[in-house]
Amino acid sequence: MSSFVIEGGHTLQGEITPQGAKNEALQVISAVLLTSATVEISNIPEIRDVKNLIAMLQLMGVKVTRLEKGRYTFQADEIDREYIYSDDFIKRCAALRGSVLLVGPLLARFGKAYFPKPGGDKIGRRKVDTHIQGFINLGAEYTYEPSKRAYLLTVPEGKKLTGCYMLLDEASVTGTANIIMAATFAEGETTIYNAACEPYLQQLCRILQQMGCEIDGVASNLLKIKGFKGEPGGAIHHILPDMIEVGSFIGMAAITRSSLTIKNVSYDNLGIIPESFRRLGIKLEQHGDDIFIPAQDSYVIDTALDGSIMTIADAPWPGLTPDLLSVMLVVATQCRGTVLIHQKMFESRLFFVDDLIEMGAQIILCDPHRAVVIGHDHKFTLKGNKMSSPDIRAGIAMLLAAMSAKGTSIIGNIEQIDRGYEDIDQRLNFLGASITRID
Repeated sequence: MSSFVIEGGHTLQGEITPQGAKNEALQVISAVLLTSATVEISNIPEIRDVKNLIAMLQLMGVKVTRLEKGRYTFQADEIDREYIYSDDFIKRCAALRGSVLLVGPLLARFGKAYFPKPGGDKIGRRKVDTHIQGFINLGAEYTYEPSKRAYLLTVPEGKKLTGCYMLLDEASVTGTANIIMAATFAEGETTIYNAACEPYLQQLCRILQQMGCEIDGVASNLLKIKGFKGEPGGAIHHILPDMIEVGSFIGMAAITRSSLTIKNVSYDNLGIIPESFRRLGIKLEQHGDDIFIPAQDSYVIDTALDGSIMTIADAPWPGLTPDLLSVMLVVATQCRGTVLIHQKMFESRLFFVDDLIEMGAQIILCDPHRAVVIGHDHKFTLKGNKMSSPDIRAGIAMLLAAMSAKGTSIIGNIEQIDRGYEDIDQRLNFLGASITRID
């Protein structure tokens, strides 16, 4: 396993541009399976999870051409149907969380798909119930095959997927995306209520509209989908900047007391993220589509109007994404004041705070979902530590802590960080950080 060696205490200076959004990339790349026409996608982040998904598509028979860095064409006109039911395919799917997004397109187009128990981060349970129930609502049947540890989803012989009304039990992003893609081949109209409505899901809807699918209610939690009337067409699509990277860079600037400009952030698609950092006392200036974070010696956490401790919690869009809570928790260790971080979605995501406590952070882990952070106000510097990254977001949070710490830190299992952040060590070193990769 590779590691990062980080020498803390360096300030950052300059400009940085966020990569394309990982979560959007996984959705729109999976959508290429819906059409035999050519689909061109640009601003693809060339990170581990995305590369693995593209490699899986190639094994399935999809023609993939890399035009330049981040820009690819895909054509799924000759799919190897034997391979997508093979043990190798199921094994690869089980190791890659993003592969769950292949199920909807495969079920829609070919009437059969395997649904392995998903792999990915060790951040807690990730239910597949919403996905499977959505497919059942459309007319699919499923059986569980214990030998393959996978669900087999099929469209009954002589039948087609049929549109219907469904109320999702939770606003699952991947669940909504999967059901939308399956519904593009369903007869009649499909209505999805309590749908997720993240910008990346809106982007998925837009690429499907280009292919010829009618979708009403984009950006809301009530979607109406009328499937393709004829053969789906091609599309040209540009992926949004990654809002999680934008938030991570804001956190890095704050905790290292640096002045930093983040370029081309697609500010209108950041939602509540900038305001959430402002609640931690961090100054942000919008300059066109850029964000400028001035250097600050101190930042004070807001309190509620009645003087009580502020809570920062995740929520379905347009609420705060859970992927940034780990970053905000680390930043809060150097604020002035106290904040309760409430991670509602995943029960194992806050366990990395043990490493922060060893570094000198004042954190009370109340339960698997809640942590109280008492800020040091930079009066006490974190100490370097040896850590191991359990997931993507904890990994980047550990990196933030190490960059602000006194002395040298080592972060192992950085393959987890590489899954979500492209060349992060090189990009940060260019700004003044001191990060060495050891293979």
